[in-house]
Amino acid sequence: MTNRLAKSQSLYLRKHAENPVDWWPWCEEALETAKRENKLIFLSIGYSSCHWCTVMENEAFSNDQIAEYLNEKFLPIKVDREERPDVDSIYMQALQMLTGQGGWPLNIFLTPDDLTPFVGGTYFPIEPRYGRPGFLEVLQKIRGFYDIEKTKLNSLKAEMLESLRKSVLLPEAENLSAEVLQKGLEVSTAIISDRYSQQSFPMIPYVEAALEGTKFNFESQYNGNEICLQRGLYLALGGIYDHVAGGFHRYTVDATWTVPHFEKMLYDNGQIVEYLANLWSAGYQQPAFKRAIIGTINWLKREMKASDGFFYAAQDADSFTTPDEVEPEEGAFYVWNYQTLENLLTSEELSELSEQFFITSNGNFEGKIVLQRKEAGELSETLENCLSKLFEVRYGDKPFHVETFPPATNNQDAKNNRWPGRIPAVTDTKMIVAWNSLMISGLARAATIFDNSEYLELAVNAANFIITNQSVEGRFYRLNYDGKPAVMAQSEDYALFIKALLDLQQASISSSNSTNSNFWLETAIKLQDEFDEFLWSLEAAGYYNAPTDVSGELILRERNYIDNATPAANGVAISNLVRLSLLTEQLHYLDRAESALNAFSSIMKKSPQACPSLFVALDWYRNQTLVRTFEAEISNLITQYFPTTIYKVETDLPENSVGLVCQGLICKKPALSKQELLEHLEESQNRWAK
Repeated sequence: MTNRLAKSQSLYLRKHAENPVDWWPWCEEALETAKRENKLIFLSIGYSSCHWCTVMENEAFSNDQIAEYLNEKFLPIKVDREERPDVDSIYMQALQMLTGQGGWPLNIFLTPDDLTPFVGGTYFPIEPRYGRPGFLEVLQKIRGFYDIEKTKLNSLKAEMLESLRKSVLLPEAENLSAEVLQKGLEVSTAIISDRYSQQSFPMIPYVEAALEGTKFNFESQYNGNEICLQRGLYLALGGIYDHVAGGFHRYTVDATWTVPHFEKMLYDNGQIVEYLANLWSAGYQQPAFKRAIIGTINWLKREMKASDGFFYAAQDADSFTTPDEVEPEEGAFYVWNYQTLENLLTSEELSELSEQFFITSNGNFEGKIVLQRKEAGELSETLENCLSKLFEVRYGDKPFHVETFPPATNNQDAKNNRWPGRIPAVTDTKMIVAWNSLMISGLARAATIFDNSEYLELAVNAANFIITNQSVEGRFYRLNYDGKPAVMAQSEDYALFIKALLDLQQASISSSNSTNSNFWLETAIKLQDEFDEFLWSLEAAGYYNAPTDVSGELILRERNYIDNATPAANGVAISNLVRLSLLTEQLHYLDRAESALNAFSSIMKKSPQACPSLFVALDWYRNQTLVRTFEAEISNLITQYFPTTIYKVETDLPENSVGLVCQGLICKKPALSKQELLEHLEESQNRWAK
């Protein structure tokens, strides 16, 4: 017997379709039913590759006694946060206000009349354990409180509503001086310098801001160059990277970058590819960086690319070891037994593998081994052959024979197919515009740095799919399920895809596809017009998370400026506006960028730790640089690290000159040599920091 979620397109929602819980999707009918029947709303938010979401689905939401109580006393609603990040953002903020922390699954209780949250948590076990109460007891206490403590409930509601409404009202504008920019970039550097947390996340928005800060040579207690290099090494050498088959896991559960939380998210991989390519362009040309980029793009082509050209969203952390298992096991697809290594490799191979990787007979993850490298140099032919043997165990054939590997689209698919190697983790095959955009940007930068036309072709095909399929009747859409667009685009979809289009425009200048550069720019301009029309805040400036016709049922409209695993929409959008002003010479883009920076300036000054992408945007605004030169000169300069620079092909230059460097609205004297052009460009990058 299935519930309403059986008809959902979302893999995460369908995972709950056979629960005895009478789930509703987030929709107008559900909200109206709760209000009409005065049923307290139990809102549960998660995503398909979330390990603890899966655990709670298997435990609490599959328990008949809990389901009976939930169905009688509450109206349960399930939300896929990847479908509705605007819903998730509001209630995650509320959960953090209520408990001081957040995470997924996000389980929160709302009053039916006004959708106000008043109590919540994350994972709840069936029976009390891990210092957490049993879920049925939680439900009973909350229902009792709701029925009896009306005065206290109304007080909690009023306090929460006031806090949420204050959160979207930003203080008056502050002066965004060079000192503010310096502090913001230094704060990001400080944040990624701290290795003493219990977990290790890529934190690429912070890392990119820190790398951007290295061009200024600030006097600081932090060595930004060393810190940015070290973050790249943690990523490329750590267990967070799949050394056998490529691709990065979401994070590690320890401070030593050893044991990952095994799901692979498209958004992480796109950002990490771009960061490692930027590190390479900045002069940190470690062989491990290039190997990680190549491996990740091979994984992308093999396991994450649809035949239509777009990229899938994610792969689960858990997988089955045998078709007979009831529940999948975390990391089973990726980890190794020492005995397996002994049986598979020669003694010489195992010895060399143990010299270059952290390998012991006791393992480093529940008695098993997660591969983690010791050094960043080239791997020998022997070691590559060892890893190829491990690949064959996992996939059933050697790497060069496995060009594509079909996804397991659900647990039954995973268990019932006859896989040539191990049973793979489930892949969420939906297309998300924002996440595809991050990968397009990463591919475009890697294509430029390594002069690789295949990388650019992958990016172009994904972008063309979005352009062709994601606009319906003049409106941009966020998701695509089996060729059908779904859910109107949110601010991160607009901002990140416009960035991707501009990245493609720049990458195309120095490639054989240079004739396409105008197409990418024209498409970006058209999409920016739509973004401005439907999501720009006329009253406060900046972009709302979602258009009114998507977010009208929510208790408030947020303007996202806080960076998390992905960069905040407004930070990316402001950088895009500056880039558009340079490419089009239309100053209204620059005016809008200035308005948005002013809108968020108080946050930037008081809470720089929250918004690294806004400081990247401020750097673009203050240090924007346009280089007009010949195509051959662009091909040389664009491979170097000049982060706030736009290149334009110019054939009509002053006599005897090789190019012009324009600093915002002012151009320097024509450069008469390649060296002089380079010197002008280097000076322009940090003129406002002096």
